[in-house]
Amino acid sequence: MWTSMPRRRMGPLLLAAFLFLLALSAVSPASVGNPEDYTADEAERTATENIVFDDYRGKGCVDDSGFVYKLGERFYPGHSNCPCQCTEDGPVCDQPECPKLHPKCTKVEHNGCCPECKEVKNFCEYRGKTYKILQEFKPSACEWCRCEPNNEVHCVVSDCAVPECVNPVYEPEQCCPICKNGPNCFAGTTIIPAGIEVKVDDCTICRCHNGDWWKPAQCLRRECLNGQTLS
Repeated sequence: MWTSMPRRRMGPLLLAAFLFLLALSAVSPASVGNPEDYTADEAERTATENIVFDDYRGKGCVDDSGFVYKLGERFYPGHSNCPCQCTEDGPVCDQPECPKLHPKCTKVEHNGCCPECKEVKNFCEYRGKTYKILQEFKPSACEWCRCEPNNEVHCVVSDCAVPECVNPVYEPEQCCPICKNGPNCFAGTTIIPAGIEVKVDDCTICRCHNGDWWKPAQCLRRECLNGQTLS
């Protein structure tokens, strides 16, 4: 006859150990870390190192794109416009002495082994405008210019004479000022013509200096009474 054993409560330490073993058994091998996840890079690096490249030394030449040329064959490598010949020692490329480009060349092509000038500047530029070779033009009323064969503009500026008046004016399309009323000078605040005596009031007569228009006029004031000159 079986007798039942009394149940005992699981102590705290025994319970903690049981839970730890239960959690450890629940962890799957995949969660620990798949070796394939971290060996992929190493496998790829090993495969790259194991690649065997064909050796064409003494047999041919290979250009930048991987194309193979036979010994004695001429070809153009990708980094040069000059032809090369395949030899047992590798490609031997032409290195000609290219002619100097024109200093006024405005369009250069690099299709051949040497750069080639396709267009030479045959005009002048001046203040935003273009002019033909030997063309004469006046950018202003006081300038006369010409487009020289060396593509440079040569200008001459008019040297204006000093006007012989105190009230010169500038006319359209004229460089230098002109005295429309002839030579003159100041007599006080009055402008009088040069070359003659001018009575500026009842008692004063003035005259401009000869050639010295910028100087005030010479004036002679006589004694007078009620506008009448006293002799």
